[in-house]
Amino acid sequence: MDFRIRLWVVIIICSQIMLIAAVTDPNDVAVLNALKSSWKNLPRKWKGSDPCGRKWEGINCTNSCVTTLILAGIGVRTNSIGDIPSLSMLQYLDLSNNKGIRAVLPPTIQNLKNLTTLILVGCSFRGPIPDSVGSLKQLVFLGLNNNSFIGSIPPSIGNLSNLSWLDLSQNQLTGSIPVSNATSPGLDNLLKAKHFHLANNRLSGLILPKLFNSNMSLIHVIVNNNQLSGLIPSTIGTIKSLEVIRLDSNSLTGTVPQNLSDLKSVTELYLSNNKLSGPVPNLLGMSSLFYVDLSNNSFDKSDIPTWFTRLPLNTILMENTQLQGEIPSDVFHPQLESL
Repeated sequence: MDFRIRLWVVIIICSQIMLIAAVTDPNDVAVLNALKSSWKNLPRKWKGSDPCGRKWEGINCTNSCVTTLILAGIGVRTNSIGDIPSLSMLQYLDLSNNKGIRAVLPPTIQNLKNLTTLILVGCSFRGPIPDSVGSLKQLVFLGLNNNSFIGSIPPSIGNLSNLSWLDLSQNQLTGSIPVSNATSPGLDNLLKAKHFHLANNRLSGLILPKLFNSNMSLIHVIVNNNQLSGLIPSTIGTIKSLEVIRLDSNSLTGTVPQNLSDLKSVTELYLSNNKLSGPVPNLLGMSSLFYVDLSNNSFDKSDIPTWFTRLPLNTILMENTQLQGEIPSDVFHPQLESL
């Protein structure tokens, strides 16, 4: 009899442990219930009192804590992100493609110390990007593009040493592209970053040479459709990993750095619609190049450059670049699609 009693006690204790393990952290429950009461168009399957145990749509948990919140493209409507920054174990947050989210990103976003992925693409976020975003030291992916953010790029983003993807394009950002100095970080510190996407903003000022260095891992530098001025820094030619360079539709001046030709992995080069001058650049060393657009610049009058016929180009756009003379027949090779 004693054995049976002990067995039942063990079964009851085990059952209680399993029950406790299935219950979502009370703080996380409170946060999600608050969202449920204030946000519109949340998933219909957000039912019951145990989001982790009941596997609410878009939510994943680890050890009873919410670690993933994905509500992309479901028509969410809200003017506030609520108390999401209180989800202390959150690692992955994706609210993308919900135009009805007309919120400000609060400074309290810094509380998400475990966050590795922040995707707010294609919403209607407004106001400045908070400087506190630079406190998210685990962040690998930061996608804030296609919103209505204003103000400058926080230099603190340079503190995100694990960042691989930075996309701030298609906002209303102003000011210069920050680089580090004795008292402040800058984007030049992002040595693991592969993507700088800053296009379609109102950024101005110089592209400082310090922005680029040979220790960087960049494959995309995309800053087109801004108001940047001054020279193209030759330091961009030291990043051998680059594959796409878009500096078009700015107000850049001076000559194209000769060392761009050293970038053998670049496949697409866009320098059009600037105020570049001097000789047409010699791109012969860019052996992977297949798309080049140098249109609408003020280069010196020049014959057709030899790289037209010696690179595997399928698109050559050179409108209003002062080219002259006879077009060699070799330009019209089989892979050419647009001239």
